[in-house]
Amino acid sequence: MLTFLALASVVLLGIVPEQSQAIVIYTGWERHALLGSDIRLSCSFFSWRWTSEDVTFSWTYRPDGSRDSISIFHYTGGVAYVDNKGPFRDRLEFVGNPGRRDGSILLKNLEFTDNGTFTCDAKNPPDIVGRPSSVRLLVFEKVPIQAGVITGAIIGVVLGLLVLIVVIYYLMRFLVARRVFSLSVSKHGKKKKEGSQQRQGPVPPADPSKIKV
Repeated sequence: MLTFLALASVVLLGIVPEQSQAIVIYTGWERHALLGSDIRLSCSFFSWRWTSEDVTFSWTYRPDGSRDSISIFHYTGGVAYVDNKGPFRDRLEFVGNPGRRDGSILLKNLEFTDNGTFTCDAKNPPDIVGRPSSVRLLVFEKVPIQAGVITGAIIGVVLGLLVLIVVIYYLMRFLVARRVFSLSVSKHGKKKKEGSQQRQGPVPPADPSKIKV
């Protein structure tokens, strides 16, 4: 009875709770970094609501070869909390901007043991239903050959396209200039020929008395 009365009063007063909608979370897919370097792991989300003051971000970490994940970071109530017992307790910094839906973290002085999967979860009340997003981190002593080859190939293709565009541009300019020059020469020659004929005048008819039989 009390529950019914409470619901009725809520409806009568117009205080109807907002329905939550899905929230979509984004991270990268795979990141490569060098031993001893720093790397930023990005996390953002899409929500139909305005960014709530109660927005939260949570990061967990699962090392390669392990089935268990551990909590390494949490942001709630405008305060960032770094786990004080995990492997990143002295090497993690919050560099996001919750007001802009950014929950990125910075990992410092990377080690080989940092290889693993990092998962970000976000809530923007009342939108709290969403699937966390994960990014895999691979730490190398030097840039992987495969990554270097792919990067070099991409750069080569881009430079090749630029060179091709420049060549086509100058070729078109050359052909247009050649066409204009050809038309100009042809027109000038035609005018010169007409002027020469006008200066010579008409050819007089031959004198019949001077024609030898």
